[in-house]
Amino acid sequence: MRVITVNVNGIRAAARKGFYAWLSRQRADIVCVQETRAQVHQLEDKTYWPKAYNSYFYDAQKKGYSGVAMYCKKQPDRVMRGMGWPEADREGRCMRADFGDLSVLSLYVPSGSSGDHRQAAKYRFMREFERFMGDLRKERRHVIFCGDWNIAHKNIDIKNWRSNQKNSGFLPKERAWLTKLFDKEGWVDVFREVNDKEDQYTWWSNRGQAREKNVGWRIDYHIATPEIAKTATKDRIYKDKWFSDHAPLIIDYDYDL
Repeated sequence: MRVITVNVNGIRAAARKGFYAWLSRQRADIVCVQETRAQVHQLEDKTYWPKAYNSYFYDAQKKGYSGVAMYCKKQPDRVMRGMGWPEADREGRCMRADFGDLSVLSLYVPSGSSGDHRQAAKYRFMREFERFMGDLRKERRHVIFCGDWNIAHKNIDIKNWRSNQKNSGFLPKERAWLTKLFDKEGWVDVFREVNDKEDQYTWWSNRGQAREKNVGWRIDYHIATPEIAKTATKDRIYKDKWFSDHAPLIIDYDYDL
């Protein structure tokens, strides 16, 4: 089973940069997309509805903002949009697809970088989302949360960690939250199960030739229950071509849908 997560920073812009042509060659079973920044009525062109996939969108109410999508080769048993928490659901931040005893979710955690009010919103989301994760865990299913979590966990996950300790995305409270999810709640950072190398990033600033110099952050994750995480066999951060300021994160699992 191949699962891809990618923040496209505008699905229409990514399409113009060749995202769908690339996707058609990936042999992916499930593709989780974040920051679509479009309403579904703006995506009538067949480009956005590849024949090889069942396509699902969850839009923000605000035009040109947030939104997630999923492309699934196998039709899910059910698709669920939202967390049941209005503040996040208005922004189209989470969608779930069930396949047997496996749930895969496309997730877009808010960024707090635009100001204190958005950092406060991010903290509210983190608190509510932890409860949401706990409720899902009680269903005793295999779970993979794929998406842009907007937090780099450890020093190894960000190039300039010393100078970013007071910046959103690498704040002590944010990092401690991920540590709690992993160490106390039992969730698994799947990428780090198969790749312990340095300089592995999924997002780069558009400033200062960050991409060319690989001055990046690892903020896109597969976060999973232990049983499904153990089946991960191979990872890839695709950087041969750029569709947005994020790179697709690809992980293969020894698991049959």
